[in-house]
Amino acid sequence: MDNNNSKDLFLLDKSVTYLNCANMSPILKSVNDAGIQALETRASPWKIKSEDWFVNAEKLRGLAAKIFQTADSNIALIPSVSYGLAAAAKNLKPQKGKEIIVLENQFPSNYYVWENLALQLDLKIVRVKKLKDKTLTDSILEKINANTGIVAIPNCHWIDGTYIDLQQISDAVKKVECYFVLDLSQSLGALPINIDKIQPDFAVSVGYKWLLGPYGLGYMYVSKKWQDKGEPLEYSWLTKKGSEDFSKLTNYVFGYRDGARKFDMGEFPQFNLLPMAIAALTQILDWEVENIQASLSSFTQQISLLAKEYGLVLSGNNHVGHIIGLLFEDSLIANLSKHLASENIFVSFRGTTMRIAPHLHNEVSDIEKFFEVIRNSLN
Repeated sequence: MDNNNSKDLFLLDKSVTYLNCANMSPILKSVNDAGIQALETRASPWKIKSEDWFVNAEKLRGLAAKIFQTADSNIALIPSVSYGLAAAAKNLKPQKGKEIIVLENQFPSNYYVWENLALQLDLKIVRVKKLKDKTLTDSILEKINANTGIVAIPNCHWIDGTYIDLQQISDAVKKVECYFVLDLSQSLGALPINIDKIQPDFAVSVGYKWLLGPYGLGYMYVSKKWQDKGEPLEYSWLTKKGSEDFSKLTNYVFGYRDGARKFDMGEFPQFNLLPMAIAALTQILDWEVENIQASLSSFTQQISLLAKEYGLVLSGNNHVGHIIGLLFEDSLIANLSKHLASENIFVSFRGTTMRIAPHLHNEVSDIEKFFEVIRNSLN
C-alpha cells in the first residue's frame, strides 16, 4: 500500500505529527465532504423522503458487516460502546456467584457495566493481569472455568495494544458454556476479524477511532440467539416491523424489524452522521483491513527497533500492528508530554505507558522526528 497516496486522503495540518489514532482518528477528506453535504441536505427537510430514513442506515449496516465479516442483519447501529454493552448486560443473566472476567486496567466502559451487573446479580468480577512468562491470552485462559459466567474483553489492550487471540478464548468459552462479549473499539478497522468464526454473544465498537468515522455513532454485532429472544435497551418506533410506512405508525405492532435491527438506537437515521460513516467505511474497505494492518505494522516495527536502539523499554512484545507502548518512569512523563506537544507531536499517555498509534497518514519521517524529540527530551 502506498502510504504517500493515502496521506493525501486525510485532512491534516502539515505541521502536526499525529500518532494518536487510538484516541481519535484524523478525518478523511471524503468524510469531511460527506459531513458538509449532509448538513446541506438537513437544511432542506422538505426534500427528505420517508425512505431516506432507512436507506443510508441499511447501506452503512452492510459496510460495517463486511468489516465484521458477517451478515448485514447481524449488525445494529448504536451511539456508543456504553450503550451497546448496556444492551448486552440487560440480556445476560448468569447464575448467582458466577464470575465476570475482564482485564486488569480494562477500559472503563467495558468495566462499569459489569460492575453494576455484578452488584445486581451477586456476581464476582475477576480482573486478569498478564502473568509473567505468559501471553495475555494464556493468562485469560487460565481464569476461564466452570464458574465463569461472562468473559468481557477486547481484541487488544487499549493501553499498549497487547494482543488477545479471540479464537482461543472463544473455544474456551464454548467449553464452559458462558457468555462472551467483545469491545473491539481498539481493533475493528485496523485488525482483521471474522466475527462469525469467533461467535460472541455481542460485540461492539466505536466508529471514531480505527473506523475513521464521526463521534457519536458505533456498531454492535448481535448473535442470532439474541436477535430472537433478546430485549433492546430502548423501544424506538423506528425499530418496529412496518415502521417504513409512516401512514400506519399508530397501528401498533409487537414485532421488530429483522435481525439485529431491534437493537438499533433511537434516531438511527442520523442524517448528519451516517453519510460521514459511510464514506469512512467505504475507504477502509477499499484499502482492505489486512493491508491496513500490514502497513501499520511496518511503523510499529520501526518504533520497536528504534526504541531498543535508544535503550527505551517496550511495554510488551506481543502487540498488534497498529498500537505499541513504551514505558517511562512517572517522573518523566510531564516533561516528555510537554516537549512532544511543543513540536506538534501527539501521542497518548496512559499511566506510565506512552501509547503510539499511527495510521496511513503517517510516514517514516514522522517516526524519526518522534524519536529525535524523545532523545532530546531525555538528555
